[in-house]
Amino acid sequence: MWETLVAAFFLGLLGAGHCLGMCGGIAAALSFALPANKTPQKLVFLTAYNAGRIASYTFIGLMAGLVGWWLGQVAGAVYLRIFAGVLLILLGLYLADWWRLLGLLEKSGAGLWAKIQPIGNRLLPVKTVPQAALLGLLWGWLPCGLIYSALGFALASSNSNALYGASIMLAFGLGTLPAVFTGGLAAEKILALFKLRNVRIGFALCYIVFGVWTVYIAIQHAGHSHHATGEHAAHNHVHAEKTDSQLAPEEGQLNNDDNTHNNSQEYPQHPPHHSHHH
Repeated sequence: MWETLVAAFFLGLLGAGHCLGMCGGIAAALSFALPANKTPQKLVFLTAYNAGRIASYTFIGLMAGLVGWWLGQVAGAVYLRIFAGVLLILLGLYLADWWRLLGLLEKSGAGLWAKIQPIGNRLLPVKTVPQAALLGLLWGWLPCGLIYSALGFALASSNSNALYGASIMLAFGLGTLPAVFTGGLAAEKILALFKLRNVRIGFALCYIVFGVWTVYIAIQHAGHSHHATGEHAAHNHVHAEKTDSQLAPEEGQLNNDDNTHNNSQEYPQHPPHHSHHH
């Protein structure tokens, strides 16, 4: 589980450019809404905003974990792992602008976001810490291919425990924290850095490699499980045959003993009769 949490953390960390593009503007708005000489207050507002955002990720992860746990009982964990790996590959292709199929997945959440966004807009400009936290809670539902890929990873890893989904999304949210937090304090410079094509492609390749590795490990695990199951069945079959062959002489011996016993009862052996000559 620790390896999975670390992987989820780096999934969020490597998606820094995407996070700044999607959420950095909100964090920057929180920062710019305050006077320039109130840096400590900016930090408080950004902390509240990010705490609300990560809380939403954790809650969504719990729901994904429940689905993943149920699917794990029905379909098996291997297929969920392959699904997660494919999502990571698609995310890499999406970030590099090589194939934007994942954009269709983002559109699937557009209907829900259309109802949430007006509520968030009414909270701007943010003037209190509770407002910042509530804005973060709402913005955690922003349609985002990165978040959906992380959810797929959480869903696929929750086949044995639904709480894994919440833990993975919490780790993912903490991974996005440095980018979004820094973006709120130095938005223009950070955004300019991650808009560079070479930087985006570097992150995209990391996602693709990670996705291919996830699929490979899942297939290897499936093959190993199938092989182990076959060996176990063959071992049981050989053991059963061996047991039968061992028991057969004993049963035969018992039958012979029974026959001997019966014969001794039917035809009792008399002592030899000796004739005496007088």
